Amino acid sequence: MQQNAPGSVGPTERKLAVLPRAVGGVGVAAEKREDRGRRGETTSLLIVVACVLLVMEVVSRFVPPYIMPSPVVVCRSLAELMTNHYSDVLITLVRLAAAIAFSMIVGVLFGLIMGTFRKAGTYLRQLVILDTGIPALSWMLIAIFWFKDPETRIFFILTVILLPFYALNVYEGVRAIPKDWIDMIESFRPSRWQVLRYLVIPHVVPYVFMTTKSTIGYAIRMAIFAELVASAAGIGARMSFAQSTFRVDHVLAWTFLLVVLNLVLQALLALSERKLLKWRAEGTVR
Repeated sequence: MQQNAPGSVGPTERKLAVLPRAVGGVGVAAEKREDRGRRGETTSLLIVVACVLLVMEVVSRFVPPYIMPSPVVVCRSLAELMTNHYSDVLITLVRLAAAIAFSMIVGVLFGLIMGTFRKAGTYLRQLVILDTGIPALSWMLIAIFWFKDPETRIFFILTVILLPFYALNVYEGVRAIPKDWIDMIESFRPSRWQVLRYLVIPHVVPYVFMTTKSTIGYAIRMAIFAELVASAAGIGARMSFAQSTFRVDHVLAWTFLLVVLNLVLQALLALSERKLLKWRAEGTVR
């Protein structure tokens, strides 16, 4: 066997020395691909928005203003609304944040119970499935009968609509844990809390992010709908007032604001996911 001279580096050592640089190069390449993908998504979004505004401008030249105002008029209305009714925007955001946070916490708890406690989880899962079959309009009407306070009504409506999404997705995340991982951690004879802390909870965190990203737009729509029928403040109430006064420019201005709000929240969630789950390797399909 060939021996290396003292102080020299053999082929094995050279391979090990190159390995960190190779891994780092792969990581840098993956980050560059992600950056290019995000820039491409931003460019496509801007193109779509420009096309929508162009279509609105063209249509506004052939129909009355109360049917389709021009984008310039809508932008002026949006600036007016943000100046005079910014408090309604804050009210809607607070309601939305409170309902999503509560639904996330309770939904994750329900999902963990459904996935780890077989007997109790079976009954709880059936209850959640029953909730998914009740129309949102039914919950809104029930909330009007049950609660006098508008804030309680809206919180109840959003919670019973959003909570099943978190519960069922977390339950599916628990079921998706590979059996090899379960066998490996059970070989250490852990307690139930240790299994939850070191295996189950880290595994279901991506499912929580996925649920939030997929339901945030739906949650915004439900919040506006709930404010329209159960409150006198908030964006939904302002849109109802604009409809009653035949201000289609205000309706479109609020709509544009909601679209921007959805995009901003989606971007913040994606950023949080990248920061908190940077340990997770992401695969790309060629």
